[in-house]
Order: sequence, then C-alpha cells, then structure tokens
Amino acid sequence: MRKVFIHLPQPSLKGSVSVEEALYRRRSVRSFGSDGLTLQEITQILWAAYGKNAYGKKTAPSAGATYPLDIYLVAGNVEGLTPGLYQYNSENHILTMIRSGDIRDALAQAAYQQEFIGFAPATIILVAQFARTTHFYGKRGERYVFIDTGHVGQNVSLQTEAMGLGTCMIGAFDDKKVSDLLTVKGDVVYLMPVGRI
Repeated sequence: MRKVFIHLPQPSLKGSVSVEEALYRRRSVRSFGSDGLTLQEITQILWAAYGKNAYGKKTAPSAGATYPLDIYLVAGNVEGLTPGLYQYNSENHILTMIRSGDIRDALAQAAYQQEFIGFAPATIILVAQFARTTHFYGKRGERYVFIDTGHVGQNVSLQTEAMGLGTCMIGAFDDKKVSDLLTVKGDVVYLMPVGRI
C-alpha cells in the first residue's frame, strides 16, 4: 500500500482561554456529541500533545530529551480525514495513514467495553518505545517513560478544555487486544478519546 501523508494546518499559538481557566474547568468527559471534529481541531490537539515548541523541542518535557512516545490517531469522524489509523510526525507536522477503516468500536471493546470510546470522533493513542529512554537510564528509564506519558496527557487534557472539547485519560484496556488491533510497534500506555461536549 502506498503511504498517504496529510500535511496539517499550522496550530494556533494564542487562545481565548487562559491556562488558569483551563486548569479550573478541566474534567474527564465520557459522553460526546454526535458532531465530528475539524482537521484544525485535531491539528491543535496533536501539536499540544507532542508538537514542536519555540526551541525546536516538543511541547511536553522528556527525560534527557529521549521522547519515548509515538502519537497515533484513530479517526472516525474528522472532517478531511478518511476513517482510519494515523501516526503523527511532529518533525514535519504531518499525519501518515497506517491503514484505513473505522476501528473505534473495536477499540472500545478492547478497552473493556468502554462504549463511549466508540462514539468519540477521534482517539489519541500514546505508544511507548521504552528503549529510547532505558538505553540511557537503564531500568529507571521505565519510570521516566510513564512520567513523560503524564506530561503529554495533561497537555491534551488542557488543550481540549481550552477549545471547548472534552477528553478522558484511559489506562484501562487489554494490552494484547489493543496491540493486536493497532498492529504498531511499542507498548500502548494511554488512550484519549476526544469529542464535542
């Protein structure tokens, strides 16, 4: 299959909601409206997760700048995107389609039947490549990978809140079933369904 690349629009660097307000209003959302998301909204969330910052690094801190996470997007109802699985490349700010097809319901089933995942227009998935960090820090690097995961999760949570959208941080899923569904290298550590409230 020929690789499909989607060049994303540039993210906004100025919002109408302060960090303090986003922190105050932040909550877990497990019920989403039926309307989809725009490509600009997905762009903003992906950039907040792991995009480039003003210094050429990423928007989330990482132990030793090892950046052990790969960011995937399960798109089901996103304007301008064919339903499917995509990988976010923050260096070039593009999405690469891994495969087409709406896998939201299958993902919900693999996450212990958390049905609301299947109704979310999109889900951000964090996949850890532990060796990137443990290569430098040994066994302790495993802890750093999970700390990095928390940084990215908070970025996504605050960005969605600032945009008037909702998300929920999900760590409860069957590792093997999710891994078999995605067929990507690494360890899935977080699912973040995103949608309208």
